[in-house]
Amino acid sequence: MAVHYLEFERPIADLETKIEELSKLSETAGGGAFDAEIEALRERAQTLRREAYAKLDAWQKTQVARHPDRPHFVDYCEALIEEFVELHGDRTFGDDQAVIGGLGRFRGRPVVVIGNEKGKDTVTRVKHNFGYARPEGYRKAVRLMDLAERFNLPVISFVDIAGAYPGVASEERGVAEAIARSMEKCLLLGVPNVAIITGEGGSGGAIAIAAANRVLILEHAIYSVITPEGANSIIWRGARTPAEAAKAMKITAQDLLGMKIVDRIIEEPAGGAHSDVEATMASVGDALDEELKALEGLSPEELKARRSERFYAIGRSGLQ
Repeated sequence: MAVHYLEFERPIADLETKIEELSKLSETAGGGAFDAEIEALRERAQTLRREAYAKLDAWQKTQVARHPDRPHFVDYCEALIEEFVELHGDRTFGDDQAVIGGLGRFRGRPVVVIGNEKGKDTVTRVKHNFGYARPEGYRKAVRLMDLAERFNLPVISFVDIAGAYPGVASEERGVAEAIARSMEKCLLLGVPNVAIITGEGGSGGAIAIAAANRVLILEHAIYSVITPEGANSIIWRGARTPAEAAKAMKITAQDLLGMKIVDRIIEEPAGGAHSDVEATMASVGDALDEELKALEGLSPEELKARRSERFYAIGRSGLQ
């Protein structure tokens, strides 16, 4: 499978190309003729990767959050959720495959799982509408949360969406109302809910399933009211760059934690979540397990009160 390198990863790509060339030469020459050189180049590439990912700016983090090889909802579901049974449709219009959800077990615990799915190739991207959810996706999410409440099951949401689908048909079917209803359901749930921003968390399309008791975010994910490109176009009429917009918007996990918009950052492997998917899954699983355990035993009233306190506190730091 081809490796996708981002612009700031060019020096790493050059080194790994040399490693591949030397490996082929070593196979031809036999006897591990270039083993020492290959090992030295690998160590250098890993050092460059660690250094690059330790000082990413907001725009570079945006690129990492959108990386085509980054794990998607279907990957998290396969790795972390046992006995997953997908439930289809909103019982009103249709089945939106940009929002997937169902029942399963997380480390032995029965749960309801909801997530955004973008797809990984042309066929699956078209199937999942490139991750742009329609109204029926959010109505499906509400149906799943109703089910969770009825059977007293915690809800886990995996968020990775640039924004809800803005097409005419989406507006005709009431996308704004559907998003608002989904947010309302999240906030009024009588069961624990934990959301994790795994890639992009864009606008109301993200918060519709992320208005949770605890909001976690991967180290190089982003969470914003609009894309940097959209902000540049609307606010500055294209006079600046998406990179400048990303910096001004404070969309990185570190900025968001400082403003108490998210509650916890989950570290990614050097090179991003896509560079070591197994390690990423382990870290995400451990964090989710800890958060769910902390919420177990709380009454519906306590869960709602904590959720209210959490969201009312956003933007209040420093105020008297």
